[in-house]
Amino acid sequence: MAVSNGTGPYVCGIDAGMDVVGGKWKALILWALDHEGTLRFGQLKRQVPGVSEKMLIQQLRELEADGIVHREVYREVPPRVEYSLTEMGEGLNEALGPLGAWATRHMDQILAAKHRDVA
Repeated sequence: MAVSNGTGPYVCGIDAGMDVVGGKWKALILWALDHEGTLRFGQLKRQVPGVSEKMLIQQLRELEADGIVHREVYREVPPRVEYSLTEMGEGLNEALGPLGAWATRHMDQILAAKHRDVA
């Protein structure tokens, strides 16, 4: 049985997948890198509206540690850092595609349910 990040064994593949992509920002980072290709930090930050610099750095570090994102540092002045998807990251984006299609089909119902919860 596979083991998660210190919280015990994974129950199933969905559990392992959510461990990698869980949170508000990771899926949006993956989407931006998939649609825009290799991006510098500032470009990526503009593609993920609302994310703070601190949170973007944290999420990128986690994605890099999980083998999803590649970070390339160019030793020049000023230093340049670029982010891109690894082969595993590209595969993860392919896996997330059906979830995005499902959400697009049901977006009105999802929003209506969220507004009912708030009211």
